[in-house]
Amino acid sequence: MKLFDVYPLFDVNIVKGQGCKVWDDKGQEYLDLYGGHAVISIGHCHPHYVEMMTGQLNKLGFYSNSVKNTLQVELAERLGKACGYEDYQFFLINSGAEANENALKLASFANGRTRVLAAQKAFHGRTSLAVEVTNNPKIVAPINDNKHVTFLPMNDLPAWEAELKKGDVCAVILECIQGVGGIQMATAEFAQGLSKACKENGAFLICDEIQCGYGRSGKFFAHQWLGIKPDLITVAKGIGNGFPMAGLLISPDFEPVYGRLGTTFGGNHLACTAALAVLDVMEQEGLVENARIVGEYLMERLKALQASPEGKHITDVRGRGLMVGVEFDIPHADVRKPLVYDKHCFTGCAGTNLLRLLPPLCLTKENVDDFITRLTSIISHL
Repeated sequence: MKLFDVYPLFDVNIVKGQGCKVWDDKGQEYLDLYGGHAVISIGHCHPHYVEMMTGQLNKLGFYSNSVKNTLQVELAERLGKACGYEDYQFFLINSGAEANENALKLASFANGRTRVLAAQKAFHGRTSLAVEVTNNPKIVAPINDNKHVTFLPMNDLPAWEAELKKGDVCAVILECIQGVGGIQMATAEFAQGLSKACKENGAFLICDEIQCGYGRSGKFFAHQWLGIKPDLITVAKGIGNGFPMAGLLISPDFEPVYGRLGTTFGGNHLACTAALAVLDVMEQEGLVENARIVGEYLMERLKALQASPEGKHITDVRGRGLMVGVEFDIPHADVRKPLVYDKHCFTGCAGTNLLRLLPPLCLTKENVDDFITRLTSIISHL
């Protein structure tokens, strides 16, 4: 049997990691400016994380959600304090797509509606409802195309208000900073107006914080830069630092009903331990603030490069915290491939000409300087 080929792969076998660096099976060191799709929040193989996970595995790795799990209770309390949503409820699951699925289901259960508004270029996952609110026809199968969703331009508030005034919208789902969509950012004016229009028209606001949340933007959640309070917030990726985990933060306005939601693996003992270790390190090492400070430095260095003769191919630099896009007038592959194979640095991409930078939140200014040197050496010769 062979693997079902779904990803174009770099011919590199990563076998070890530490902090913001990884190594392949030949001993070559790489600077990691991608964090495995924004998953690595506190850095690879953080000693506290490894110690907690090992200790938990020596006690109990899994038991079902038919019994009380005090780790879930502790995590909900800790997360509520860390992000400022102590009055919300928490449902633990396994992946970002699953978090968005359950958010949409809860909204529909609550108001009985079926129509959803989502942003153009949105990406919310690959499962049934999640892919339907993803604005990419190439990955939406006919069975998922149920005409529930209207896609609208980011920041075009009148267009969203007009749809909401029709009175049949179940929910609005929004990434306040789009990842796959190319680091497109919602404005505060748009987000506040949208939140107000949702309330006036009986629709629920879902903020997808799967990629842009968990400290990445320099606040715990990206929507907190915009002055809004969503009804439902989805989290994944950085919550477990590599252990599969996700969650849904639910407004106190929603009443739980037994049997409506459920999960086999969600909130298992190892997953909760991973998330608690992540919160420990984020708090002890000030990683949310570090994401803001080092992110600002990264943006400054990239914009300085853009303004220099060496950066002539850079057309835009945008983002917030450690979620940054570098747009070129050439295909991103012309930059990304030599970064990996020649300069030993991992980055992500979006569209056809954007590098997407999503490093661990422990990135340092020295790491930034190192990256700028490697990037400059590539693009100055293109």
